Amino acid sequence: MTRRLRIKHITRVAYAQAAVSSHNEVRMTPLTLPGQTTLDSRVTVTPATATWSYWDYWGTQVTGFDLMDPHADLTITASSLVETSPPEPLPAAPGWPEVAERARSSRLLEFAGPTVRTTVPPKLLKKARKVAVGLDPHEAAVAVSALVADRVSYLPGATSVNTSAAEAWEQGAGVCQDITHLTVALLRGVGLPSRYVSGYLHPERDAELHRPVAGESHAWIEYWAGDWCGYDPTNRTRADETHVVVGRGRDYDDVTPHKGIYRGVPGGPPEVTVEFTRVA
Repeated sequence: MTRRLRIKHITRVAYAQAAVSSHNEVRMTPLTLPGQTTLDSRVTVTPATATWSYWDYWGTQVTGFDLMDPHADLTITASSLVETSPPEPLPAAPGWPEVAERARSSRLLEFAGPTVRTTVPPKLLKKARKVAVGLDPHEAAVAVSALVADRVSYLPGATSVNTSAAEAWEQGAGVCQDITHLTVALLRGVGLPSRYVSGYLHPERDAELHRPVAGESHAWIEYWAGDWCGYDPTNRTRADETHVVVGRGRDYDDVTPHKGIYRGVPGGPPEVTVEFTRVA
């Protein structure tokens, strides 16, 4: 069923002492894609300053801005109205030789190998390959995702933004970012090009209309099996009309919602809130 969602993503940064200046990039604007249309989206900044937008290499819309005067805090508000639809049926599964050939001869190659965040020990790749034996690419994607979800429990606060896939596996707990990195790593290890998706997930599938609901940013995967196919390993389900795509890349570093540098005394982590309102 088609649904229309308002999303408000607020990031607040409080500095220990006033920052002399700061330079920022924000990736919080949902994409327009088959099954997802961004009807309205804007990024505002306090203290007020000029912003500019561009598309990065991975196809994500970036909002940039500089603050050149001293400021004690920074608030970034990204507001969007997005219409989403259920996913189309999965494409017919290609054979593994076709997947391998496409990965060698196209941009899929960028999503076929490990990154620093998605490097795992050989023994873990061996586990994934064993799970995928005899399965077609769609079946392998689900089986490998289950291998990760069975091992790594979703536990907010169990890891940090810098935790690697291998560390999350050893710890046996993490957040959606960790589960996604692990799944991407293992799918690439079995020969399935995969990418990291950053976006939002409405926490209540049957949410009451016009009632704001607290949520958070989310991460899931897309794997290539004749076309890009979305799957949410944290929730063991296909990505559907409750998911809103903001960006895709090799890993979190390609799609970080807020990147910034500033001149000043080190401060604490930013405070982030995300609010969803289903309006249709």
